[in-house]
Order: sequence, then C-alpha cells, then structure tokens
Amino acid sequence: MKSSAYHRTTLKALVAVSLTASLALATGCAKSEDDDSGSKDKNATATESKDAGQVVETPAAGGKGCTLDAYGAKSIDLSSATVGFSQSEKEANPFRIAETASLKDEAKKRGVKLLAVNAQSQFSKQISDVQDLIAKGADLLVIAPLNSDGWEPVLRAASAKKIPIVTIDRKINADPCKDYVSFIGSDFVEQGKRAADKMIEATGGKGEVAILLGAAGNNVTTERTKGFKDRIAEKAPDLKVVFEQTGDFAREKGQSVTEQLIQSKPGIKGIYAENDEMGLGAVNALKSAGKKPGAVKIVTVDGTRNAVKQIVDGWISGVIESNPRFGPLAFQTLDTFTKGEEVQQDIVIKDSAYDKTNAEADLGKAF
Repeated sequence: MKSSAYHRTTLKALVAVSLTASLALATGCAKSEDDDSGSKDKNATATESKDAGQVVETPAAGGKGCTLDAYGAKSIDLSSATVGFSQSEKEANPFRIAETASLKDEAKKRGVKLLAVNAQSQFSKQISDVQDLIAKGADLLVIAPLNSDGWEPVLRAASAKKIPIVTIDRKINADPCKDYVSFIGSDFVEQGKRAADKMIEATGGKGEVAILLGAAGNNVTTERTKGFKDRIAEKAPDLKVVFEQTGDFAREKGQSVTEQLIQSKPGIKGIYAENDEMGLGAVNALKSAGKKPGAVKIVTVDGTRNAVKQIVDGWISGVIESNPRFGPLAFQTLDTFTKGEEVQQDIVIKDSAYDKTNAEADLGKAF
C-alpha cells in the first residue's frame, strides 16, 4: 500500500505541473555560459503555447520513490539554493532551445539562481561542465545527458558532496536514488509504438520503410527503435524495415541519409525519423528529388512547429510529441524532494500527437 506522503506528493506534483501557463521559448541559438537571469538571445521570439505544460502520467502501481534520507542528502531551501543545469547539445535544435528556455524561465519565476552550461554536443565537455558546476557551488543539478554511459566521474564528485541530481529527457545508466534522484522524461518505447501506428495507418500496413536513427549511445534512440519495430512486427508484418542509418538527430544528416536512401531504395514507401529535425531533412531531400507531398510517408517524433506545419502542407503524415518544457516539473521535483517528501524515481510525462486531423488547429501548441 502506498504511503499517505506518497499520495500527497503525487497530488501536489499533478496539480503543480498541469498548469498551462505559457512559457517563452527562445528561437535563437543560446550561448553556452552561466546564466541566472533567464534572459534570451536578442534575436529570440516568444511563443504563446496553449496547454504546453508537461503533465505526469498516473504513477504505476509499485513505482519506486526516493527521499532525502534514502539518498543521503541534506534538507535545503530551494529558493536560496544554486541549481546547475547542463544542456547536452548545440541549441540549433528547437527541442534544445525550448528545453533550456523552460529551465531558465522557471528559475527566474521562482527567483532561484541558475547556472546554465552547454556541452555543444561534446560528451567530454559535458562531463567537465558538470564538474565545474559542482566546483562553483551548485547545490542541486539538472542534467540533460548527451550519452547514457560514462557518468562515473560526475557521480563520484556529486556523491562526495551529497548533491541531488535530476536527469531530464535521457536516462543515465546508473542507480536511481543512489547515483541520482529521478529521471523525468517520456516513455520512449511507447513513442516508437505510436509512431509505428501512424506509419501503419499512412501506408496501409504494407511496403518497405526506412528508419532514420537518432544518435548512438543513449536510451532514446534504442527505445524509440525498439518500440517501432516491436509494433510493426505485431500489427503489420507486411511492412518491412529495409534501411536503417543514423542521422544523429540532425537535419543536415537526415537530409544526406535520405538522399542516399532514395537512390538505393527508390521504392521506399515510408520513413520513420526518430526526431523532427531528421524528418525535416528527409522532406528537403524528397523535395530536391522532385517527389510530391505524401509520395513517401514520413512519421517523426518531437512536436516542433516546423514539423507540424509540414503535416498541414502534406509532407509529413504524423508527429508524436516529446514535450521539452521540463522547467516547471524539474523544479517542482527538486522542491518536493528538498522538503523531505518522496518523489518518484521515474517520472513519466504524457505526450500528445499530431496528424492531419489536428495539425492546423493545434499548431500553436507546438514549439
């Protein structure tokens, strides 16, 4: 039976993170530097996004929790704490722009000092970035990991100072409530399954399809691939995956890989891109090859405004959302935890989806 503290914590989290307050999203490239002001790049624009906030899935029965005592950390007042945030990738990707903006906006809203750094897609830099945040006195850490493995130096340094860590959008291969407190993110296997459902619907469940894989070395790529393949095998055995190549979650790479694909597999019927940027690269390649909208069915994951617009224009069949607005939920988790209350070790968020039935009406919800 779950404790009353757990029920109180869950209720607080659900109320707090279901708020649909608009978050200002930067659309310009953010600088990689300490920032406690929440300010944006001078070229950034603000997007009002209705129902944009993350909402937690109902906790699964038997879900494991974590407390200050179990983790071995000391109680701390979040309002007077210094929070370090490590972004993994260059902020040319709308997901990363929105994610960083959300963390900065929430810190500013709460009056919390935030030290933000960007690893520029270099894992060795991310490790040194987080070590530097610890050296500068960060009391709490929020990490968007580039890779899932290789975090031992950071975990040792944080453990020595009993610094709580929350990871967002990707997991690290370590022990929850020992090496880190909680992971906050989507169910990536389920995202892959939902993408497969959209592909089956778009193609009629027959033909040859390709996968533009995300970057190697993290759980997102592995799990989005597994979910897609498992669902295809289960529901559409006549839909064959005949091509898989990494596009590194980048638009340019997605375009070049798709250019190779349509040369080697001219009869390809569908492309599953494991993020929107690669899917947009695929659209560019198909346009350059003289293809018509919808000639090759494309399904992607993320929910960027550019990708959703391509549904309206007929180039993309479906987009599975992966909500990047982690700020409110990450800070609510830290607040609950530092007060001595229990938080879940795995905090899974709900994701919506876009297709031709809602893309135009819901474009304002995209980031």
